[in-house]
Amino acid sequence: MNNWINLDKRDAFKQLCETPKVELKEVMTGENGAKRVNEYSVEMAEGMVYNFAAKAVDDKTLEVLQKLADEAGLIDKYEELYDGAVINTGEKRLVLHQLCRGQLGKDVFADGVNKRDFYLEQQRKIKVFADKVHNGEIVNEKGEKFTNVVQIGIGGSDLGPRAMYIALENWARKTGNLSLEAKFISNVDPDDASAVLNSVDVAKTLFVLVSKSGTTLETLTNETFVKESLIKAGLDPAKHMVAVTSETSPLAKNEGYLDAFFMDDYIGGRYSSSSAVGGCVLSLAFTPEVFDDFLKGAHASDVLAKEKDIMKNAAMLDALIGLYERNVLGYEATAVLPYSQALSRFPAHLQQLDMESNGKSVNRYGEQMNYVTGPILFGEPGTNGQHSFYQLLHQGKNIVPMQFVGFRRSQLGNDLMIKGSTSQAKLNANVSAQIVGYACGKKDEDPNKVFDGNRPCSIIIGDELTPSCLGALLAHFENKVMFQGFLWNVNSFDQEGVQLGKVLANRVLAHETDGALKAFSDLFGI
Repeated sequence: MNNWINLDKRDAFKQLCETPKVELKEVMTGENGAKRVNEYSVEMAEGMVYNFAAKAVDDKTLEVLQKLADEAGLIDKYEELYDGAVINTGEKRLVLHQLCRGQLGKDVFADGVNKRDFYLEQQRKIKVFADKVHNGEIVNEKGEKFTNVVQIGIGGSDLGPRAMYIALENWARKTGNLSLEAKFISNVDPDDASAVLNSVDVAKTLFVLVSKSGTTLETLTNETFVKESLIKAGLDPAKHMVAVTSETSPLAKNEGYLDAFFMDDYIGGRYSSSSAVGGCVLSLAFTPEVFDDFLKGAHASDVLAKEKDIMKNAAMLDALIGLYERNVLGYEATAVLPYSQALSRFPAHLQQLDMESNGKSVNRYGEQMNYVTGPILFGEPGTNGQHSFYQLLHQGKNIVPMQFVGFRRSQLGNDLMIKGSTSQAKLNANVSAQIVGYACGKKDEDPNKVFDGNRPCSIIIGDELTPSCLGALLAHFENKVMFQGFLWNVNSFDQEGVQLGKVLANRVLAHETDGALKAFSDLFGI
């Protein structure tokens, strides 16, 4: 068993706190900056690179970060996780999302089955079903092919799959891989379901209901909303719906659905895009082969995450630098800034992934900790964000570390030459300029035009956003969050913080309220 102890008890962390701080503006100016850009870069899966030249670290910092990784046994802990240890201590569960996309170590057995075989079987079932929908073997009641798929879910059953679909939609149109247009219903606000239903032909729409327990209030409410719309249109809901759920839920083996595909308790919602939760809707919207490529990219990232050398393990290095910024430099937030419109919802997914995983104040044993953990995470795609909140990032009193993502080529490849350069060149010129501007700042006689600099940035650069590249990118951030959780000694795989609100909401609906809870519910006339 590895040494699961708090961060502030580690010798390497104490050494990190005493390591001389780097003046980012100095090291990024002139030829020094050019040298750093060329040297401070780590290869990732699918030809991407993680460049951290504009982070406030140097060779000495990196040396201590490596000591911290070794002392904390990060790779040993990762190996425990993928070999089937009970890493989710809060719920006493295994953590197996990586196993959905490939074998990393030993065979893992749980619930009396080989779990890799279980996940492969669900992928096979989804492929068979999706192929039948695409070739017209499964059709609506009039014998017409389905043209839309709508996923009904919330939290991890929505954010990840939605972000992945949006990321690949235009790529799929260009390459002829868009089989069904996908939409998503998540919010229990009836306007959400109404807007989606009004935008599709329900007679030609498949609905994917996602609920592990089969009892999620918001999801079942929206399912009823959808079923009533189908019935109103003279359609049998059972011929328009499939379920993604657990084998023990009331949705499994239910005649009310065309089919059911299974997940299990070992994959948390925010880590479930690689499972049937993402696999069903993405295989229907695109093709099973596209989803396979997505999984291959994710697996390639998972394999690289096994490297003990932080200069060969981008996810672990990213995690360590993030921890240094949070716990030594004292930065409270992180901005994720993809310079790709396709990744417009990626920051929203990462917000849940990071903040729900590591937003904890007790360690794995339920003991209060004396240090902060996960940062506040937010973001928008560039260049839109430049005309929004970048003002605060450049000149505000709070320093916010930034993680950029950019690609050398656009997905559609239809750039126009405008005033001497393409749209993609203009986009990438902006991200390059932002990184240097944040790091180096600018002097000026006018105080309003002074930029202090010393604003740390990293960037992940790839050639083009493809399914395999997207899978690798997703797994990079999943593994980064995992490594940070190991370092902070928290359980990154439960989410008790989302439960209290559910309990109180059910009390309101049951009219079992008093005090402020009753007063607020009375304001809404509940």
